[in-house]
Parts: sequence; structure tokens; C-alpha cells
Amino acid sequence: MGQVSASSSITVAADPKRALEAIADYDTVRPRILSPHYRDYKVVEGGKGAGTVAEWTLQATEKRSRNVHAVVSVSDSIVTERDSNSTMVNTWTVTPEGDGAQVTLRTTWKGAGGISGIFEGIFAPLGLKKIQAEVLENLRRELA
Repeated sequence: MGQVSASSSITVAADPKRALEAIADYDTVRPRILSPHYRDYKVVEGGKGAGTVAEWTLQATEKRSRNVHAVVSVSDSIVTERDSNSTMVNTWTVTPEGDGAQVTLRTTWKGAGGISGIFEGIFAPLGLKKIQAEVLENLRRELA
């Protein structure tokens, strides 16, 4: 069982503080930037910043979905979502980039073992990067 990860980045026309606040706004901004791969999104606790708990179903492929119960922490320029139902962790990192900010979304989890783990390690990141790119593009539009 190896570590599997996917990472995507985008530059947004917003200062890093504003970008981080938007990412950590699970009440207003997050529902607007999620791609159609996310179903049944809801905030369970909080809604802005650290201590927020949100749930959703990520429909990665027609046959693969994951029910996520994300607990949010925020430190400096990073928003971290830890899934209580699995080993999945989403890390949103915001850094200054010219007149705006670079936002990187990285998702990691412990993959399956054996042959299925090999295929997961190759194909899951490719699909997840497409989903991440769509969410990040939606974030860019939100911050424009």
C-alpha cells in the first residue's frame, strides 16, 4: 500500500490573503467552485476557516465514489482537509505570485496494495488532476 498523490496549481488575480480566505469559505465560496464531480455537499460545523467540518461525495469516475467527512485546519498559507472516513488529505497552499497568488491543491491517500494498487497509482492521479484543474479554474473565476 503506497502513497498516492495528485497535485494541480493555478495563478489567481487576488492577493494571497484574499485567496486563502476564499478557499477557507466553505459556506459561500466552496459550493460555487466545486465541479459536478462533487455531490451532496454540506457544511456540518462552522463554515469559515479552521474547525469547519464539511461533507460531500466525490464521484471520481462512473463507478468510483468516495464519501468525504472533511475536518479543516488552517495555518499561515495552508488550508488542510482531513477525511475522517479514509486516509485522504487535501492541502491547499497559497503563495505570492506576481500581483496575485499561486494556489496549489494536493490530494494524497494510502493506495491499495498489489496489482490494483499499481493501477490506482498510475490512473487515479490523472483523473483527479482533471477534477482539481476544474475546481481551481472555478476558483480563478470566483476571484477575478
